[in-house]
Formats: sequence, C-alpha cells, structure tokens
Amino acid sequence: MEALVSAVNDIIWSSALIYLCLGAGLFYSVLTRFAQVRHFKEMCKLLLSSNNSDTGISSFQALAVSLSGRVGVGNIAGVAAAIGFGGPGAIFWMWIVAFLGASTAYAESTLGQIYKSEEDGQYRGGPAFYFDRCLQQKWLAVLFAVSAIIACGVFLPGVQANAVGNAFTQVFGEGTLVSTSFGEVGSFKLVALAIILIVLAFIIFGGIKRIANFTQIVVPFMALGYIVLALIVVFLNLDKVPGIFSMILSDAFTAQAGFGAAIGWGVKRGIYSNEAGQGTGPHAASAAEVDHPAQQGLVQAFSVYVDTIFVCTATALMILITKQYNIVGELPAGQFIVQNVDAATEVGSAAFTQMALFSVFGGFGEAFVGIALFFFAFTTILAYYYIAETNVAYLNRYFKGNIPLVIVKLVIMFMVAYGMVNSSGYIWNIGDIGVGLMAWINIVGILAIFFVAKPALNCLRDYEDQKKAGGEITFDPVKLGIKNATFWEKRLAEKAKQKQ
Repeated sequence: MEALVSAVNDIIWSSALIYLCLGAGLFYSVLTRFAQVRHFKEMCKLLLSSNNSDTGISSFQALAVSLSGRVGVGNIAGVAAAIGFGGPGAIFWMWIVAFLGASTAYAESTLGQIYKSEEDGQYRGGPAFYFDRCLQQKWLAVLFAVSAIIACGVFLPGVQANAVGNAFTQVFGEGTLVSTSFGEVGSFKLVALAIILIVLAFIIFGGIKRIANFTQIVVPFMALGYIVLALIVVFLNLDKVPGIFSMILSDAFTAQAGFGAAIGWGVKRGIYSNEAGQGTGPHAASAAEVDHPAQQGLVQAFSVYVDTIFVCTATALMILITKQYNIVGELPAGQFIVQNVDAATEVGSAAFTQMALFSVFGGFGEAFVGIALFFFAFTTILAYYYIAETNVAYLNRYFKGNIPLVIVKLVIMFMVAYGMVNSSGYIWNIGDIGVGLMAWINIVGILAIFFVAKPALNCLRDYEDQKKAGGEITFDPVKLGIKNATFWEKRLAEKAKQKQ
C-alpha cells in the first residue's frame, strides 16, 4: 500500500505541477502589476474591517479561518521536512512560491467572493462554485468538489493528527504501549487523540460561526507566540543570521541535496503550507461579509505572507541557527549528506523544530512546540472540515440529503485517529496526493477563467478606481461585464430599492 501511495504521489507531484504552480503565480503577479506588493498597506487596513452579519463573517474571521488551514503542520514539520530532504535552499523556493502565490491567492479568493451564494443562512463559495458559474463547466465543478471532499475529508486530516502524536511522544515519551487494531500505540498518544476527537466533534457540529469564533482567538495567539520564541532564538544568535541567509540563498541554486530536490521540496512544502493555488483558501474567503470582492482577495493574499514569510521562516531560522537537522540524499536513498543530530530522528516530523527550541529553552521549548502543533493542527483540521462541508453543500444541489455530511464528519474523525498512529512518511505522501489533486484542477481552472472572462482582474481595477475616486465602495458585476454573479446582482437590486 505504501509503495502504491508513493508511486501515485510521484506522478501527481511531477515537475509539471511544480512549474505550473510557479507559472500561475508569476502569470497573475504580472497581470495584477504585483498587487501583493502595491496593496500591502491596503491589506493591513482591510484586516481591521469589522463587517459581519447573521449570514457572513468578518474579514478578520475569514482570515483566521483560512489561516487555520494555512498555518498548520506544514509550518513546523513541513519546513523541517523541506530542509531534511531538500536542504536549506528549499526555504528560498518556499519564499518564491509564497511571493508569487500571494497573487494566485488574490485571484482565487476574489473569484470565490464574486461567485458565492447564500445557502441555508450561510455564504458558500469556492472553486466548484466559480467553475460552475464562470466557466459554466459543471463537470469540472463536480470534479473539484469530489476531489476536495476526498482530500480534505480523507487524505489531509491524518497529516495534522500524525504530527500532533509525534510531538506528544517527543515531549512525554510513549507511555504504556496499548494494543489496538492499528498495532501497539503509546498511551500518551491515545490521550491526545481522545482530546482532539472530543473537541473536534463539539465544534464541527456548530457550523462556520463556531469554527470562526474559535480560530480567531487561537490562531493569532499561537502564531504570535511561536514567532516571539523564534525571534528570541534569532536575537540570541544575531551573529549567525547573515551566514544562515547566505547559506539559504547559495544552496537554492547549488543545492546540497540536488537542485531538483531543493525546488521540488520547497515548492511542494510551500504550497502545502500556504495553500496558494490549491483551491482551499476561497472557501473561507467566500464566507466573509465585504463591500467588494477584491477586498477579501487582498486579505487572503496577505495570509500567504503570514503563513510562509513569517511562520515558516521562523521555523527555518530556528532549525538552521541551532543546527538541529540532518539532510538526506535521494541517491543512494537514506544516505546523509549532512548529519548534525541522531540518525534515528525522523526527518518528516516536527522533531527538528522541537530539538531546536530545546537547545535554547530546554524542556519548555520542546513542550511549546508540542502545544503549538496541537492547536495549529487542530485548527487546520477544522478548516479541512469546513472545506469538505462547503463542497458537500455544492453537491447537495444534485444529491439532496443530510447523510453525506454526517458521513464526512465521521470519516474525518476516523482519519484523525488513523493518521495519529501511522508513520509520518506514509501519511505525508497521502496528504501530498490530496494537495496535488486539488492544485491541478484549481490552477488549470483559474487560468482558463482568465482567458474566458478575466473577472478577478476587472474586479481589482474597479476597486482601485473606486478607492481613487473616494466615496462608498460598491460592486456592480453587470457594469464590469461579469455574468452569473447572482449574489451581488441581488444585493445591488436590494440597495437600489432601499434608496427609492
């Protein structure tokens, strides 16, 4: 089974997908005139927007929900894996995919807002909705919806749970071994699993409002605390920082693990972490209450920076400064190119990060990574559930009933349990398949949308013109030649009636 998963993963994550992700980011960066740089001040301003309603959530809550998906195991264990398999140069390619991916995040999240709908008292949107309404290709919408449910409901939750289990074991040890249907599992890992499942069941039955209220508190607090610890490590080793950045930049092109490994692992782990182009971000973006779709697009572009430039870089600097890492070569398989720590340390886990903090803060640092991983992973699982729920809601227009959603909830909980007790490499490969499936469909789709209608670009120009002119910000899709944006057409009609 593991061999089959690995083979499928290699096919999906061929060089074609890696360069497609980078190419899509460059494409939208050029066409938006690098909006991710020009509108950085506006992004920060929009974060403070408090618009919400009984139907929608605020921009900050939407950012928190999307960040709960972006800021997860990929920021801690994923960065460690990128360094372990791709060398320090992989971090440079994570930065590149984040910078270019911010424009992709703008495009897909703006599309999510333009073509969202109001269903059962909630705003719903995402790639399935804009493929249906903009491209008018229902088969592509259904294909994405099914792939998103499989990826976020089956493949990806186990990655998050697996990292939590490994972190608990690193801090507390195995405890008493208990025989289960998965094999022998440490009792401490089972305690962590029980806590996750109980709290997860409570929240996912409460809808997007409960998820948003939880994540808007937990995600900023944990991300800020994590970055503060990283800054302490950096300030204690300021003399080493120039050399670390020099090593990252030089290794990006003359990679110790090979150029293909550096760019491959950097892009793969970067996309897994910041999710730009993956098609997951637009789901939370669509739930936001905003005056103009471009506003949420810019907020989501900023979230890519938070995820990769801030949190991932914090992890990388801690690992590289403290030299708590090994680098494994591709050929011959398993041979160390660089070995600074025990050979038994699992490269695909959070162990490098925990060891880095332990070397500076002792047991507190190691425990903090375990706690951070718990909350990062847990909020990411919540985000995955919301994405799966949204796509079930889309498919419900063809297959009515509540049973599919109940099944998704139970499957996610089972996969959390399954991921917690299996090996990291196997679970990461399953997760990569899920990410790759959505990325292929979404990136091809949003590129096709540009050539069909260019709605995201027209939306940005309209927003920029209104900001220059001053006054009330509104969105009129008909004026911009955007068809099938029925939510906004209805809202505009209602405003016109109120003015009469």
